[in-house]
Amino acid sequence: MRRMVFYVAVLLVSVFASSAYAEVKTDFGASFRLRQEVWDNLVALDTLTSASAKDRDFFRLRVSAWGKATFNKDITLYAKLTTEPKYHIGSYKVNAKGDKLDEDELIVDNIYIDFKNIFGAPVDLKIGRQDFLGPNGLGEGFLILDGTPGDGSRSFYFNAARLTWRIAEKHSIDLVYITDPQTDTYMPVLHPGNKKQLTASNEQGYVAYSKNKIGDAFTIDPYYIYKIENAFGSTPKLKLNTLGARAVFSQDNWTLKGEFAHQFGNYDGGRDRTGNGGYLFVGRKYPSVTLKPEFELGFVYLSGDDPSTAKHEGWNPLFSRAPYWNELIIYTMIFETLKDAGPIPGYWTNMLIYKAGAKVALTDATGLSAAYSYLAADEKTSGLNPAMFSNDGKGRGHMLQGMLTHNFNKRFNGFLQLEYFMPQGFYNDNAKNALFFRWQLQYTL
Repeated sequence: MRRMVFYVAVLLVSVFASSAYAEVKTDFGASFRLRQEVWDNLVALDTLTSASAKDRDFFRLRVSAWGKATFNKDITLYAKLTTEPKYHIGSYKVNAKGDKLDEDELIVDNIYIDFKNIFGAPVDLKIGRQDFLGPNGLGEGFLILDGTPGDGSRSFYFNAARLTWRIAEKHSIDLVYITDPQTDTYMPVLHPGNKKQLTASNEQGYVAYSKNKIGDAFTIDPYYIYKIENAFGSTPKLKLNTLGARAVFSQDNWTLKGEFAHQFGNYDGGRDRTGNGGYLFVGRKYPSVTLKPEFELGFVYLSGDDPSTAKHEGWNPLFSRAPYWNELIIYTMIFETLKDAGPIPGYWTNMLIYKAGAKVALTDATGLSAAYSYLAADEKTSGLNPAMFSNDGKGRGHMLQGMLTHNFNKRFNGFLQLEYFMPQGFYNDNAKNALFFRWQLQYTL
């Protein structure tokens, strides 16, 4: 029924718009992204022997093609198709038959109709499969970033309806409804095989997000999010409220930004779920100095579950199970959060991060960034695998990050990325250092 309603809604507005306007402007494009990734002790710090914990060395090619139809200045229809096959050159196998090639599916990555200035009012409405990235995002992605964490960075879409009311020049509010199934039930896929698991369970979200610019230097965004995570495995259905705000102050090349949110709700059966999370970062840019250096210092707090209480106090990242703070650690957290997130990376919780970073512009087209982070846990944990976690101490370890970026031209760019993690007492003594390496080339038509 949900799939039928979704199809009918998108098709009706598309047919209406195309029949109402004779002169339609169209635009098309495509992008090609080639990556190689090397995972060394990445998933389990060499503490487990299961197939899912093995080292990996693989190529991944994401190909996307999109089309846009503009009926007038206020109505646009957009669609995008994507596939991302992977080929493993190491010992890792993608299935029991021993195949090294994951052919992947051809998916409907985006399809939406966008209405601006409805009935002449300062109200916009976007209905369909859409991304909440960059300028289209709600905040910096702390809670709303990726609706499909199970497929990595192949896609980020949400099945959503988003209404934006521009109350005044510097004040607006977004009202959003999200429905993201565990596997895609709304759109067909080509060569499905076994459809990829996109989230831990069928999820729904209701969001009220207000954006407010006060003067030239200060921004504050209060929000409320209600999320429903359906039952999966032995984990019961969860209904969770999140109330928070994001604030940014920028002046004279200084930036101070922070966000804090409180969560409260319960599982079916009555167990309470609470949590607190936030971050605070201060940064400085020197645009007139050679190499245009930038510096940033910050702290991240995500509450952990206290095993001595009946309630669950662990932070829930909602719709932001993505490499938000780094790439490497999101995989080591799989065995720590299976009961909450399923076998999907990026469930940020029970985490303290102390981070220092710097960036320079080697040329107008080339940038170099580096960062050091010390990671700790808010609470001790036995995890879900005693071979990996010590349940003795809260120090997770040291993280080093580096990235070299280059724009060959306005359509062609690439980067080299390296992360190195040195575990401490939160993990067992046999845990080894982990490495994540990736290079990328991307061309956009």
